[in-house]
Amino acid sequence: MPPSATPRTSFLIVLAMLAMLSLPAALTLHTARVSPQIPGPIAASSPYGYTVSLLLFIIPIVVILFWLVPAERLKISKKSFVRTIAILFPLGAGLDFFFAHLFFTFPNPDATLRIQAPAIGSGVPIEEYLFYFTGFVAVLLLYIWLDEYWLAAYSIPVDSAQRTSFTRLLQFHPMSLILGIVLIAAAILYRKFFVAEPGFPGYFIFLVAGALGPSAMLLPSALPVINWRALSLTLFFMLLMSLLWEATLALPYGWWGFQDAQMLGIYITAWGRLPIEEVMIWIAVAYATAIVYEVVRRWQASGKRMRHAFLGHPASDSLPSRI
Repeated sequence: MPPSATPRTSFLIVLAMLAMLSLPAALTLHTARVSPQIPGPIAASSPYGYTVSLLLFIIPIVVILFWLVPAERLKISKKSFVRTIAILFPLGAGLDFFFAHLFFTFPNPDATLRIQAPAIGSGVPIEEYLFYFTGFVAVLLLYIWLDEYWLAAYSIPVDSAQRTSFTRLLQFHPMSLILGIVLIAAAILYRKFFVAEPGFPGYFIFLVAGALGPSAMLLPSALPVINWRALSLTLFFMLLMSLLWEATLALPYGWWGFQDAQMLGIYITAWGRLPIEEVMIWIAVAYATAIVYEVVRRWQASGKRMRHAFLGHPASDSLPSRI
């Protein structure tokens, strides 16, 4: 990493790149006033479409795991990989299990295998749980491959002191907490005063908590070792894939839909009234995945016990770092 590119600078560059693309896209999409419609009955529009579409995650997983990684003789820490997925997948599963009946609809059952998985309120298509599991795996594998090979020049070696030397990994990051509170408060106020229909931005709040929760507890420890170039490319790849999925397939063909009463109230008309939350979800996923993986990786590289690594030695009185 060049001397001028500090972890803080790299973090801000990723945000600037995202804004550089999203701002003109948002302004252009805002010019659309009429939403396109799918003609004909929705039930016959895409048989098994949702099921087959999971290949958008499965094929990259297979290609990276069984071709790209072995071809370059890359070594992936199985423990770090498994533990990261074990931490993150319950977030996606919990979204479906606890909140699907509030946030989502599934108007086209013919697009699925018609196998209902358990969830509070009513079942959800089994594809939903597969969607989140394969999604987290695809994001993590893509980040690892970019970090270890394609953009390895900007990676922090696994045995570097930057990874192994730390007092504790669990460190409070106040700016993440403040940002989360501000975003949630702004969403509630926007929904109350600028949206005519009554409702509550529950989906938006869940996404903010899912992204900034890990950040508030772990970002100071992850910041020095995240490969920000690998993360930015992962983020943009997933964002492009998710918009292709959401805007051109899932929403128009009824694979899933959204309950307006639990949305923020900002929709992209040109994409079939896609809630703005769906543009944010994979940004949140990529960000949280990189943070959790790199912190778990630091723990593994240090050789410390979990309690010692995350909470520090009982006699330690060091203060958490700030950015």
